[in-house]
Amino acid sequence: MEKELDNAIDLRKSGYYKESNEILVKLADVFPENASVNYQCAWSFDLLGEEVKAVPFYENAIKLGLSSKELEGALLGLGSTYRTLGEYEKSKITFLKGIELFPNNRAIQTFYSMTLYNLNQHSKAMELLLKCLTDTTKDAEIISYKKAIDFYSDKLDEIWT
Repeated sequence: MEKELDNAIDLRKSGYYKESNEILVKLADVFPENASVNYQCAWSFDLLGEEVKAVPFYENAIKLGLSSKELEGALLGLGSTYRTLGEYEKSKITFLKGIELFPNNRAIQTFYSMTLYNLNQHSKAMELLLKCLTDTTKDAEIISYKKAIDFYSDKLDEIWT
């Protein structure tokens, strides 16, 4: 099984998404209780734009128990997939779990901000994005205004008179 799983991952990395998915679906049929296989299968469906098919594999992978690194990716993938399917509350819950478990993962926070946008929580979405930006940028101009951007990030609706 490991050899086939590695082959499927290599195919995905080389851009052969359909071929990779075919192998992963077969592996998931044979090893339905393998969390890593479920996670990789979910990821492969996402890459093919078949988000509806990805969801049960993500959910199963998380339920079965993943390594920390795979769990991090699965929570990001599932949260993003829920968002693209219009399941905003499920997306929010998933991302909040991801942020709780992986507080330094800026990708999870960035995708979560998209969900906040979809939930019409625009101010919170912008605040989170601005914090991610100022905490991670190497751009000298943005860094020079970090204090101001951080200060205003949660005050975007205030008018200063």
